[in-house]
Order: sequence, then structure tokens, then C-alpha cells
Amino acid sequence: MLVNIKNQIHQIFINPVFLSCVTSWFFAQLVKTLIKLLTGKVSSIKELFSLLLWRTGGMPSSHSALVVSVGTSIGFRHGFDSDLCILATCFALVVVRDALGVRRASGTQAKAINDLGEELDRKDILDFSPIKVIQGHKPLEVIIGCFLGFFISLAFATL
Repeated sequence: MLVNIKNQIHQIFINPVFLSCVTSWFFAQLVKTLIKLLTGKVSSIKELFSLLLWRTGGMPSSHSALVVSVGTSIGFRHGFDSDLCILATCFALVVVRDALGVRRASGTQAKAINDLGEELDRKDILDFSPIKVIQGHKPLEVIIGCFLGFFISLAFATL
């Protein structure tokens, strides 16, 4: 039983769909981190690792890279007309739409709430603590992320 579980875990880590997705996500995060590093927007080692492993927003979209890689990799492996590929593509469309619309709008709203709250705090009307502003993506960031995911999954499918 334990040997079977180990074998299944091993199969996950050598699966080209999994490898393509992880590579797409990591490469997008790496590029994003390098851009921030080269533009002087990283102030500590902790922030550097946060950018590399966790932080969202920025160029390119790691969410978009990952989900496009999922759909494309599954398409290459199981056929672009397979039910699984269609499901992955629909999932990718939801994530990309969310990255462009919902997350961006909520970030804009959070900034407006913070601006209003700070103004009310300055006038001693309200004791205000800022809320977290979650960055959404600009269209170009999402497009580049999509291309990145597509080309990385293409590389895994052909190499």
C-alpha cells in the first residue's frame, strides 16, 4: 500500500501537465521578481522571497500563466476536444476574467476606501485602519502571462 502511494506521488511529479504548470507559475513569479528587483522596488530579502513565492499582481500574471498552461498541456496530452481540456479551458477563462476584472476592481475600491478613511481620520471623524489593497492585473500583464503559459506547455509537449 505504502509503495503504491509513493509510486502515485512520484507519477505526479513527473507528469508533464504538472511540470508545465509549476514551471509556468514559477517562471512568471521569477520574471515578476526580477522586474521588481531591477526597478529598485524590493527593499529586503524577505520581500524578495515573498515576491518570488507568493505575491500576486504585476508583470506577468502567474495565475494566467498557470491556468493557460493547464489547458494547453491537457490539450496536447489528451486532445483539444477532450472533456478534460474543455473543462480546463473554461476554468482558465474564469481565472483570467477574474484577474482582469474582479480583482482589479476590488483593488481600486480598496484604494478608494483607504483614501476616504484616511481623510476622515485626519479630520478626527473616524479612527481608521487601512485595508489591504489587492492588486489586480492590467490587460498586458494577463496577456503576457497567457503567452508564457502557452509556450511553456508547448515546450513540455514537444521536448
